[in-house]
Parts: sequence; C-alpha cells; structure tokens
Amino acid sequence: MEQRRWLNNSLYPFESNYFDADDGRIHYVESGTGDPILLVHGTPTWSFLYRDLITHLSRDHRVIAVDHLGFGLSDKPQGAGYTPEDHATRLTNLIDYLGVDEFTLVVHDFGGPIGLPLAIRRPETVSRLVLFNTWLWSLKNDTTVRLTNLVMRGRLARLFYCRYNGSARFLLKAAWGDETPLTDEVHRHYTNPFPTAADRTAPLVLAQELIGSTEWYESLWQQRSQITQKPTLVMWGLQDPAFDDSYLKRWEDTLSNATVHRLPNVGHFVPDEAADEVTEVVSEFLDKT
Repeated sequence: MEQRRWLNNSLYPFESNYFDADDGRIHYVESGTGDPILLVHGTPTWSFLYRDLITHLSRDHRVIAVDHLGFGLSDKPQGAGYTPEDHATRLTNLIDYLGVDEFTLVVHDFGGPIGLPLAIRRPETVSRLVLFNTWLWSLKNDTTVRLTNLVMRGRLARLFYCRYNGSARFLLKAAWGDETPLTDEVHRHYTNPFPTAADRTAPLVLAQELIGSTEWYESLWQQRSQITQKPTLVMWGLQDPAFDDSYLKRWEDTLSNATVHRLPNVGHFVPDEAADEVTEVVSEFLDKT
C-alpha cells in the first residue's frame, strides 16, 4: 500500500492483516499467543497508539489491535458510516471473524462507546476491562461539548478537519500533558494516515457524533450493569483538557471492582504519553486478575 512509504517499521514492527467489511477493508494487528486482548482506539488515532502495549503484552497474550474504518491503515471510503455505532458493528463482525470467544477489552477515547458494547451485549465474552480516558454516557449536558457541537456542524469544522487535517495536526498535540514523547516522527504517524481532505471524513464525523450519537450513548449507559462488576483497571491522565475529573469520578462511582491509577502529568493520549508506566501497570493488573 502507498501508505506504507511513511511507516517506520522500527516504531511499528507488526505484520498487517485485513478484514473485508461490507464497506471497506479493516486493518488489524494480531500478535502473540495466549489469552486474547483486544485494543480499541479512538480519534484521530489508530493501533499505532498501542504499539508499546502490543510489543509487551504479545509475549504472553494474543493481542489484537484494530484500525477502525477511516483510520490508520484501514480503507477510508467515502459514503461509509463512521458513527460510533457503525464502528461498533464492524468491530463485532471482526471478533466473530477471528473466532475470539473470551478476551480482555482495552479502550481509549471513542473506543469506549465503540468497544464497550461488546462487553454489554456479550458480557460472557469479556473477562476484564482496561479503560484509558473514555466515556459511555450522554454528553449533551456537558457545556463544552455542546459548544463544540455547534462549531462541528459548520463550514469551519469541515475546513479545519478536512482541509487542514486539524484533528491530527493540532488537537492531538494540544491534548498531550507532556509533549516530550511526541517527537516529530511519532506525530507524523498520526497525521500521515490522512493524506487528503477526502481521507479525513471519519475524524470529523466522530467529532460531530459527540452529541449526534446521544441516543446510542444513553442506550449503552442504561445497560451498564453488565460491566459494573467486571475486574477493571482505569488509568487516567489528569491533564486531559477534554475529559476532566468528573469523567473519572463517574467511572469510580459506577465500577465496583475497579482499580484506579491516576497519572498526574499525563494528558489524553495515555497509552502513548506514558507507555512505560502503562505497560507495567497493565501487566500487573493482568497477572493479578
């Protein structure tokens, strides 16, 4: 694929696999053997976000990391559905295709409302949860999100997202607590998957769906009892400009069997910003549970 020209194989040394969904090819990594672990990203990231976890966990586990349609090394077809519900449906189809009967589910950002439906609708298949700065409930009462939604519906949003690749170029960088790990080389691996304006539709749609998918979030939240008692690790970057302490508190109040690990100097993109600490804490959690 042409996209491979910019891919640094020393940073992302994984064999590519593809699943033919109804509306395009979905790229995923499958590495290692043992108890399965499914890694689900948000926006504007892809499985590259989890590269250190993949390397470390695949020593003892079968690690599966997907690129949602419209992201990473997956196809970016025009006219495809890019809502969280659309992505969740394709993710379920991929799991069925791979024949994974029971696994640990790891989610970040939009990975929550995309991946957690697996644990809600098929609770017997998900043994443990790992949550990085994510959510599952309606955001319509969040003033910041409501204001953002007004902007996302206008021409400026399409200009910012599609012409200037603003989500990957600017918003991602602004959401890091400490930009030291975000070298130019690493940053290029988040911007380069979106080479043209036409390729940048999926991040724009997800931004619009912060409010647009309210009914989807509410329906999932009403079924949260399916996940509240599962062994769960919550790793939270406290410098996240989008998901503040109120998001973390809601998880703490909801999950009765959760271990919470706070990262004071880390922003939104926890698995990349704090890779060494994340791999250590996640490994310890998996060993104990």
